[in-house]
Amino acid sequence: MNITCSTIALTPKKNTIKTCQFVLAGFNARFGSRELDSIKPEEVLSFLVSLTRDNKQSTKRNRYSVLTSFFNFTINTSQPDLSNPCSSAVIKKVFKRPQPIQWQILDKEVVDEIIFRNLNGRDRLMLELMARGGMRVGEVIRLKPGDIQDRKLAIQNPKSGKPVETVYVPRKLLERLNQYVKENNIRSFEPIFPVSYVSAWSMVKKAGRLIGVELRPHDLRRHAATYASRSGTPIEIVSKVILRHADLSTTQRYLGKVNDTCLLYTSDAADDL
Repeated sequence: MNITCSTIALTPKKNTIKTCQFVLAGFNARFGSRELDSIKPEEVLSFLVSLTRDNKQSTKRNRYSVLTSFFNFTINTSQPDLSNPCSSAVIKKVFKRPQPIQWQILDKEVVDEIIFRNLNGRDRLMLELMARGGMRVGEVIRLKPGDIQDRKLAIQNPKSGKPVETVYVPRKLLERLNQYVKENNIRSFEPIFPVSYVSAWSMVKKAGRLIGVELRPHDLRRHAATYASRSGTPIEIVSKVILRHADLSTTQRYLGKVNDTCLLYTSDAADDL
């Protein structure tokens, strides 16, 4: 039995491919010399437990799902009489889907105060790109002057696995970004914000503490999407344009509960921030 990632259907996401490779490599190492129909549920349980020890429930679930998909694919394509050992009630209970996380949703006033309290031009631009453009912190620190276009930014080698993605930001934010590049003589191939991932995370947390908020970079990205949704932007646009998610259901889980009493602001007002 020789198992590779090409055996089952995969999305182009890098993390999904890595998870698949990790799980199937381990499965091959333990069961590669045996026929699939000889593998018992208790053996699969032992394997999965050893493979996911000390991991979060979401990670355990993802690895379980890879193995489940492999068996289902085999059943559907070549061995219809094979029983999927991952369907055992005990295994399904151990590797059940984790409870949805209740994300922190920041109101506009809170985000505005976080941004306005940061007088450092570099830090303020980074915060705004996350809060106004929905950018991930890793995308912000990889941004280069050559990625700046008319009313939009090009994200090179994004998380989705695509060659490039587009982020739309307010006009005045883009003008300030261009001015920052010019004032600091940043060349087209150099990072605009030459800081590490850890340093960027620390900057965001410090910005939150200034106003008594426990803040993470993804809280700002989530604010950009949630505020657009509250303002009447169709969820399909929020999903594909702002968050750049491949699956609409991911966006629906990501947004969490929306407070209908939130004040709205127009795109013109957003340009002034």
